[in-house]
Amino acid sequence: MPFPFRNSPEPGLVSIVIPCYNAECFLAEALESALGQTYRNIEVIVVDDGSTDNSAEIIRSYNGRLKAQFGPNRGASAARNLGTELARGEFIQYFDADDLLTADAIERRIAALRESAADVAYSDWQMLVEIEPGVFALDAPTKSFRGRRMEDVHPNPEIAVLTYFWAPINALTYRRSIVDKIGGWKEWLPVMEDARFLQDAAMVGGRFVYSPGLGAIYRQHRGTRNSGRSDYMLYVFRNACDLQTGFETRGRMNAEVRHAFAGIYDSAARFLFFLDEAAFRDCVARLYEVEPEFRPSWPKIARLASVLIGFKAAGGLLAARTRLRAGLRRSRKRVKHI
Repeated sequence: MPFPFRNSPEPGLVSIVIPCYNAECFLAEALESALGQTYRNIEVIVVDDGSTDNSAEIIRSYNGRLKAQFGPNRGASAARNLGTELARGEFIQYFDADDLLTADAIERRIAALRESAADVAYSDWQMLVEIEPGVFALDAPTKSFRGRRMEDVHPNPEIAVLTYFWAPINALTYRRSIVDKIGGWKEWLPVMEDARFLQDAAMVGGRFVYSPGLGAIYRQHRGTRNSGRSDYMLYVFRNACDLQTGFETRGRMNAEVRHAFAGIYDSAARFLFFLDEAAFRDCVARLYEVEPEFRPSWPKIARLASVLIGFKAAGGLLAARTRLRAGLRRSRKRVKHI
């Protein structure tokens, strides 16, 4: 279903949509990096998602320089959807309230979009990792940028975004037309929603162009890494199920796409075994449904063990097996250094 935009797009205008929830420590710096773009034809839209700190006061202090919307806490995806409805731009730049854009990021990406007639432009990015409370440092100081070109992952964007290509939302600029085709952010998905939006762009036929150079700085907070959530892989699995339905509906489930989904289900099953028995069994069933000849793997061993000795006993056995293998790898590394 097309996204319910309220306005016709204004040619050349870039709408920067920023959801905000309790980001007072970083918000002013983020807003200045958005407002300070060398590409001047912009509007900045901030949706405060029920903040309980001083974020709302900071937003109001920019009166006249940005559009602001205040409401109850409904999640980042709902805030982005509201911001997109309010947007007037031909281009949409999503941007989190604790991240940064380099000064010429939008200018370079818009130039790339115009020159190539692509739907999504992406640039290189850096990650700042919180090493202690309130202190951030580059996660890989010896490397200038993170990220890779999509075609280096796979020539087909659909396969690339299902496997190993990802970029934070502030490293991506979308044409409004492709956002309309996507139909909005998935509000039922509380994690990896940025990856899903990128996957949706590829699935609806989006064309991508690389804009060389650093364009985005992405901040990762301690204790908030998605992979650390106990339910993260459950949402990875649910997202894959929903995506698979979309590919099947569009008749796009070729052998390479099936193999990509098999890889996702294989990875998810390793975690779901210890988290959710029903989801694990469903995940394994989907794995061998999309790729019946999938090589013998951990999920296959886990499923067999659960049948032979029971699910709970198999969980303990396989957890011990995982710890043993990890210990052996550490031992091998120590031996190599002697």
